[in-house]
Amino acid sequence: MSNHFIHPYMPNSVPEIEGEMLREIGVGDVSEIYRSVIPEDLLFQGEMDLPDPIPSEQALKRHMNGLLAQNTSTAEALSFLGAGCYQRYIPAVCDEIANRSEFLTAYCGDTYSDHGKMQAIFEYASMMAELLELDVVSYPTYDAGQAVSSSFRMAFRLRPDRKEILIPAHMSPEIRSQAEAYCAPFGTLVPVADPGGILDLEDLKAKLSENTAAVFLENPSFLGVFQPKAREVMDLAHQAGALGIVMPEVSSLGVMDPPARYGADLTCGDIQPLGIHMQYGSGCAGFIAMDNDPALVNELPTYLYGICETGKEGQYGWGRALYYRNSHASREKAKEYFGTECGLWAIVAGCYLATMGPQGMQELGARILAYAAYAQQKLAALPGVKVNPAPVFQEFVVDFSATGKTVAEINAALLERNIFGGVDLGRAFPDCQGQALYCVSDTTTAADIDTLYAALAAILGGSAQ
Repeated sequence: MSNHFIHPYMPNSVPEIEGEMLREIGVGDVSEIYRSVIPEDLLFQGEMDLPDPIPSEQALKRHMNGLLAQNTSTAEALSFLGAGCYQRYIPAVCDEIANRSEFLTAYCGDTYSDHGKMQAIFEYASMMAELLELDVVSYPTYDAGQAVSSSFRMAFRLRPDRKEILIPAHMSPEIRSQAEAYCAPFGTLVPVADPGGILDLEDLKAKLSENTAAVFLENPSFLGVFQPKAREVMDLAHQAGALGIVMPEVSSLGVMDPPARYGADLTCGDIQPLGIHMQYGSGCAGFIAMDNDPALVNELPTYLYGICETGKEGQYGWGRALYYRNSHASREKAKEYFGTECGLWAIVAGCYLATMGPQGMQELGARILAYAAYAQQKLAALPGVKVNPAPVFQEFVVDFSATGKTVAEINAALLERNIFGGVDLGRAFPDCQGQALYCVSDTTTAADIDTLYAALAAILGGSAQ
């Protein structure tokens, strides 16, 4: 054996046990296993520069706490970051349910480890269906990017002779990157002009063709604004024989129409705002929803959870529906591959929706609308600063290009004041140099916005009024 090092974190790394396992499978060295499946040109050559292991659990914990102490969390600093990962107040019951052993450890609701998990996921899907006003809601995907990517792939399968999907030019750059890679073998994504985040109908009409499989819309847009002509966008897509796909922000659906009301065939997005902590990038989980149309449902690649009567009156059972569609049943013959690691977030989101109820979701949306409008009004009073005045849900564009300072400089100065500034849009969009995407949430207060205003006034050389 080439390596006799006994690693304290790796079971069975004692040379005698490792040797016994290798003899059992008929190889002399672990490297033979790697070389049997990985081409030589892809194998890492040499040794990785890894630190020595810390054998003491106490010392390891101290080391890890030291690393974590270098981070600044949104519990310690005032945050105006968004762009797909949102700070929300998390009811304590959500964490309590998430940490129950039957949910935390049971593997995605299989019959051998169910313990109520199938019912919990069914209840989540039912509440999401009410929020979205649709019949069918998928088991969670990895994140919104996966949900959007799979929705695009569904469109390509449903329109097999069409190879384009029209997207907003200022679509979420992370989701766009993911979708382009995921859909590359099947078609291309074609951007449509959306000045200020509002889709340009004339450019959409010019680019719609017999090669368009779907039109995709974010509502609110990545830049935060509501789409004032979402119905017209969906109608134009349908007139061209294409599908309409919409990604809403789920927190907004207590105060705005769900996409199904204005003609979307597929609704997709992320459930992270529904009771899930940000967690250094967040516990993300996506959803795909639709009417009970067999043509659409049979293209859905994920699990579906259903309810059925049992032999005993008044008792019901829960299980997977139309199992043949997905990769766990059909492997390479399935629609797509999908994983199972997001089931816990469905249960958390279900707990959040049950706790909030329709009135709570309406109050949540109304609060975010009000504080976003206040933040727009307040920051627009800063010298040299322009703020997108369009109606927004929680995010809006702040243009600092006339102030003589870059977004990076402003954000660095804000961080010195223990404030996370907005996302630098110029890093993703060349036409947005000097602009930042600011976000408020249900945890933002008027005092927080006033603090941001005063800090920006000082940084830009003005005075706080």
